[in-house]
Amino acid sequence: MQISNEQLQLVNGRIKALLNSEHFYKKRLEEAKITEVHSQEEFEALPFSEKADLREAYPLGLMAVPEDEIVRIHSSSGTTGTPVIIPYTKKDVDDWATMFSRCYKTAGITSKDRIQITPGYGLWTAGIGFQAGCEQLGAMALPMGPGNTEKQLQFMQDMKSTVLCATSSYALLIAEEVEKRGIQDQIYLKKGVIGSERWSEKMRERIHSILGIELYDIYGLTEIYGPGIGINCKYETGMHYWDDFIYIEIIDPVTLKPVPDGEQGEIVITTLVKEGAPLIRYRTHDISRIIPGECPCGSKHPRLDIIMGRSDDMVKIKGVNVFPAQIEEILKAFPELSSEYQIRISHLEGKDTMRIYVETTGDVDFLDIAKKVAEKVKSKIGFTPLVKVVEVGVLPRSEKKTKRVIDERYE
Repeated sequence: MQISNEQLQLVNGRIKALLNSEHFYKKRLEEAKITEVHSQEEFEALPFSEKADLREAYPLGLMAVPEDEIVRIHSSSGTTGTPVIIPYTKKDVDDWATMFSRCYKTAGITSKDRIQITPGYGLWTAGIGFQAGCEQLGAMALPMGPGNTEKQLQFMQDMKSTVLCATSSYALLIAEEVEKRGIQDQIYLKKGVIGSERWSEKMRERIHSILGIELYDIYGLTEIYGPGIGINCKYETGMHYWDDFIYIEIIDPVTLKPVPDGEQGEIVITTLVKEGAPLIRYRTHDISRIIPGECPCGSKHPRLDIIMGRSDDMVKIKGVNVFPAQIEEILKAFPELSSEYQIRISHLEGKDTMRIYVETTGDVDFLDIAKKVAEKVKSKIGFTPLVKVVEVGVLPRSEKKTKRVIDERYE
C-alpha cells in the first residue's frame, strides 16, 4: 500500500513533534539525519520501532507533548516484562472514540442498539474504548466488564442487549452457558464485536451456531490507541482500517522489506495524528496481508486480512518451527472436534515432547480420533505429537484471552 501525499504530510507533522520532544524516537531521527520525508522511498528509510523501545521508556518516556496536555494513560498488561505506558491527549481520546464509533457503524450497529461490554476496564485499553465509541455513536452502553457470567446472562436477558463486545474466548464461554441453560430464545443479541485475540474459523462457527449472531473482528493494540483501528464489514472480505489515522505496511519479518499488497507478512503501523505518544514504523509482530482491490460495501478504506498469528509466537520443537495456526488448520479438518485445544511442550527424558489436548463434540472413539490427529500432524508438520482427546468443556475457558500454547521447557 503506497503512502499518499496527505499521509506523508501527516507523518512530517509527527516527525516535527518528535524532534521537539524527549521521545526515544528523537534520537533515531537525529542519528538517521531525517527531518522530513517526501516519498515512499524516504518514508521506508525511517527506522523501525519495537515494543522493547517502549518498555525502555517506562514510565513516561513516550510523552511527545508537555505533561499538562496528557489527560489519561493506558498500559499493556506487563505479563511478559516491564509494562508499556501510553499517554493520551484529549484529542487522542476523541480520535479513538471517533474510530471506534466508525467501527460500530461499519458493523451496522446504530444508536438504537444496546451494547453489552465485557472486556476489562482500567489500565487496559479494551472496555473504555468500546464504551467511548458506543457513547459517541449514541447507543446504550452496558459497561459490565469481565466476569460474573451469571450477571452477564441476567442483564443480557433483562436489558435485551443486542450487541455483545468480548474476547473470542469469553464469547465462547457466554455462548456455551446460554446453550447449557437452554435460554437461546430469551436472548436478543444480533451482533458480536470480537477482539483482543486471534480466533479460529471453527471457534467462530461454534459461537455463531449457538447464539445465531453476526460476528465482527475488531483490530487494535494498546500501543496504537487500542481496539477500534479496524473492523470487517458485513461482506467479511477483511478488516477495513482507518487510513486517515494510521498508515499500515506489511513487511517480510526476516528481510524487513515491504512486500506487495496481497502477500502475507508482519503488520507495521505509523500513527498519523497521535499526539501523546506517536509511533513511527512500529512493528506489531501480527501476521496478515493487505487485501488489494475494492470491497463490495463501497468503503474506500483499505482492508487487512484476519490476523493469522504472530511472527514471535513460533515454537521450535525437534528442529521444526511450529505456529499455533498450523495446528488449528489441522484440527479444522476434524468435524468431531470442538474449537478448543491446548498445546503443552515439555522436555522429558532428554527429548522435546508436544502434547495436544483437544475436545470432542460428539460420541466418538477417543483413541481413534487421537491417532488420526497425531498422524495428520506428523504428515503436515513432520513429527508425531501425543494427542489427548477430552470431553467438551474440560479445557479451561477464559474471561479474557485463552492461553493455548504452554511451553514447560522454560518454566
